[in-house]
Amino acid sequence: MHIEVLLNKLAKPAQRAIQNAGISTIEQLSKYSEKEVSELHGIGKSAMTIIRQTLNENGLTFSNR
Repeated sequence: MHIEVLLNKLAKPAQRAIQNAGISTIEQLSKYSEKEVSELHGIGKSAMTIIRQTLNENGLTFSNR
């Protein structure tokens, strides 16, 4: 699934953080650990909640690496 579904739910700094990391699909995002995503500049607690929910809604989770 294209990442736009998620990006539309996030604030601009979080959108830029995901785009700058080169993440273009939700499946690609799920290959990152929760720690890796949370350390991206622009990703805060509310963004992490939205990201986690969106992954769950699509049957995905963060990587355990």
